[in-house]
Amino acid sequence: METEVYYSALKKGQGHAGCFEAMIRGIEADVSQFGEGSFVGIKMTVGDEKSTGHIKPEVVRVLVEKLKGQGARPFVFDTNVIYSGHRQNAVDHLNLAYRKGFTPDNLGCPYIIADSVFGTDSKSVKVDFNNVKEIKVPSLVTVMEDLIVLSHVTGHIMSGFAGSMKNVAMGMASRAGKQIQHSSLKPYIDTARCSLCGTCIEHCPVSAISEHSGKAFINSRLCIGCCECISACKLDAVNINWKEDADIFAERMAEYACGILSMIKRKLFINFAFDVTTECDCIAGDDPRIVSDTGIFASKDVLAVDKACFDMLTQSRDIFSRGGRIKAHLHEFEYAQKVGLGSTQYKLVEVA
Repeated sequence: METEVYYSALKKGQGHAGCFEAMIRGIEADVSQFGEGSFVGIKMTVGDEKSTGHIKPEVVRVLVEKLKGQGARPFVFDTNVIYSGHRQNAVDHLNLAYRKGFTPDNLGCPYIIADSVFGTDSKSVKVDFNNVKEIKVPSLVTVMEDLIVLSHVTGHIMSGFAGSMKNVAMGMASRAGKQIQHSSLKPYIDTARCSLCGTCIEHCPVSAISEHSGKAFINSRLCIGCCECISACKLDAVNINWKEDADIFAERMAEYACGILSMIKRKLFINFAFDVTTECDCIAGDDPRIVSDTGIFASKDVLAVDKACFDMLTQSRDIFSRGGRIKAHLHEFEYAQKVGLGSTQYKLVEVA
């Protein structure tokens, strides 16, 4: 049976908020499930300091006001990351969010960091997948009943395509859970490119990189696979063995997303195909857009909404594969359906 995925095309002169308003009208029945007194967690990210493509607060407010109007109690949330930067602890994370306009006054609701000040709020939940036997998530996730995931679609250095599945798997895991998902990906140094500038050594959060024979060296035993070294290196001297590890990384994300969503009763997933960049909002900055602004996709099925969005954005070519080098997203779609996360079969319904 095909899953319905709703699509609101961006019209000339409409603006992102206007496009979202049209989508909200089109999925009125799905939004109405979050009723009187419901604590609705709106999962999204503000991106890092230099990111400009993230979903803007005035757009999020369209949803917040709709939910409040039907008696719900919405709040926006995110979790801390495992790499260095302004989102590694809740204090810096919140200050960054406020600088970007994600204040309670602008959003119309609170913005919270779900896994505590230092990201130490982490509960283990038993699951039974091929790669993961337990997931580690903030305690909020274990008691949440109502969830709306707002995802800014981008490319990604490891998974190729990043949408709702990644937003749930990585974004709703604790820092320990993020490490588990990354842990099979062990970067290595291309010594021919390495100048021993020390940038990767400085940025490694677990001191897994050191100098060896005049080059940087990554101790795979200590490495947590966060790939902070990859984004830090400006010489392309830090690489990942994609053929060995990328599919496992994709599988772990699908397993994490499946485990997390199995605990939540009411769910809705919304993908924003605006300002799509090669890199994710963690490192993209103000990178060039790789496809024209397209519109917004929404579904109760996290896999279907990602697949529909991906299919529309890649009609002419796979803009997320980096010249055919990355195919992890294709494997993730197949594997996610296999573990019961959702369906790759969908019916696209355009809303006015």
